[in-house]
Amino acid sequence: MDKSQKDYILREKLKQIHKELGDDENNEQTLLERLEKNPYPDYIKKKVKAEYKRYEMMPQASLESGLIKQYIDILMDIPWYQKTEDNDDLKNARKILDEDHYGLTKVKDRIIEYLAVKKMTGNLKAPILCFYGAPGVGKTSLGKSIARALGRKFFKASLGGISDEAEIRGHRRTYVGSMPGRIISGMKRCGVRNPVFLLDEVDKISQTFKGDPASALLEVLDPEQNFAFNDNYVEEPYDLSDVLFIATANYIENVPAPLRDRLEIIELNSYTEIEKIKIAKGFLVKKELLANGLKAEDYSFSDDAIKYIINHYTMEAGVRNLERNIAKIIRKVIVENLTTNKKVSKGSKVISIEDVKKYLGVERFQVSQKEKKNQVGVVTGLAYTEYGGSTLPIEVNYFPGKGNLVLTGKLGDVMKESCTIALDYVKANHKKYKIDFKLFKENDIHIHFPEGAIPKDGPSAGVAITLAIISCLSNTPVNCNVALTGEVNLRGAALPIGGLREKSMAALRSGIKKIVVPKENKRDVSELPKEVKEALEIIYMENVDDAYPHVLVTKK
Repeated sequence: MDKSQKDYILREKLKQIHKELGDDENNEQTLLERLEKNPYPDYIKKKVKAEYKRYEMMPQASLESGLIKQYIDILMDIPWYQKTEDNDDLKNARKILDEDHYGLTKVKDRIIEYLAVKKMTGNLKAPILCFYGAPGVGKTSLGKSIARALGRKFFKASLGGISDEAEIRGHRRTYVGSMPGRIISGMKRCGVRNPVFLLDEVDKISQTFKGDPASALLEVLDPEQNFAFNDNYVEEPYDLSDVLFIATANYIENVPAPLRDRLEIIELNSYTEIEKIKIAKGFLVKKELLANGLKAEDYSFSDDAIKYIINHYTMEAGVRNLERNIAKIIRKVIVENLTTNKKVSKGSKVISIEDVKKYLGVERFQVSQKEKKNQVGVVTGLAYTEYGGSTLPIEVNYFPGKGNLVLTGKLGDVMKESCTIALDYVKANHKKYKIDFKLFKENDIHIHFPEGAIPKDGPSAGVAITLAIISCLSNTPVNCNVALTGEVNLRGAALPIGGLREKSMAALRSGIKKIVVPKENKRDVSELPKEVKEALEIIYMENVDDAYPHVLVTKK
């Protein structure tokens, strides 16, 4: 009895020592108290108690003892019941979204709709939004703004380059060093059941012998499955239905079709020049001045200076490089001030075009310009690139040969097929365009797309190629003030294209006055920026013949 009493006293002293040291959570009684006191699900309480009994029976020095203790700690740290209250104030949400981002009306409207429906119903399964667009248009930062507007916690999981399914679902506990997947780890770090969870770069997930992570994401993102998500490490179902998942992608075509079907896809268009200027003046300049130790009122950039940076030092759809160049100018200004001991008075300095040239050096890019005069066999097409839109001159020439078709300009398979279709259409209709058929037999035809080092592909240049061939073989000049886009088939019909917003902005930037687009793209014209619609004359075509009188300069 004396020994029992002595052991009891020592154990009680040990408990007090643990409390003094702050590691009393390792104590069984404290752990079980925490388990009973908080509203953990019954199956989690049962699991923790069963694992703790196993832990007690294990020798403290054994490897498995440490693994079981780690499992218990992770299981109890995962948020099973903790939630944050959503801020359902629609006016406040709109204000925060407008503070953080300029434009993006569709995206902001969708978030406000989500809040409005949630406010009315009191409960709503969170939608899985997917923002896709070119790099630098604000996809990731928009996720942070949504979290701030809702009053939720924010977590970002970068999925680019992931090839192991265990990164999503976790490792089995049988392996030494096993751990939960990125989903459960992110939830544990947030500490609540309803964060805004950003899945960044879902189009860059790769598939290997280690499994298919994109297929594992189906269980995470499908509302019919994610109320009972199974992580291999946790071994118990976890409810993800309260999480607001946001995915981002640069190329939506690279997202597997089953996964794409679960996403509500929202496109973030590239910014117009006017939008970039407003973003720079309203957001970027202030941000970089404060980041570099200056006051927002010390320096400002003139509109012309920002426009000059956009056109000659960046080539992008977003504003990432624009921000870098503004930061570079500000850093050079600071160095100049410190080395010359020059003091800055309030509002004393406006950065001009001359300053931009001085600080950034030689221009890196030239704005694509239209042809200066009407030429035979040179048609201005319009292309959609990862940097936004650009003009694409198409040159055609012929010379004595054996009727071969020569293609140059680093073309993809689709572009090569467009050239073949265009030539075959012109051959079949040579009488209509008053072309001698002997030209096809006795000559080789060369189609060239300048800037040969840049890869070109996509179904949108067929009509332009057709008219360039007709112009060359009929010796008819092309109107240099007109650009066109549209695919062609063997019957000469103009097929619809994508990226009209970017293409029309490129035409306006290069000095084009008129663009010819397929009639089926008429619905896209309503979404063009106001300044583009006011400055450009837009002609619709159903086939090649509709574009002929606008593009080719024929004698009256």
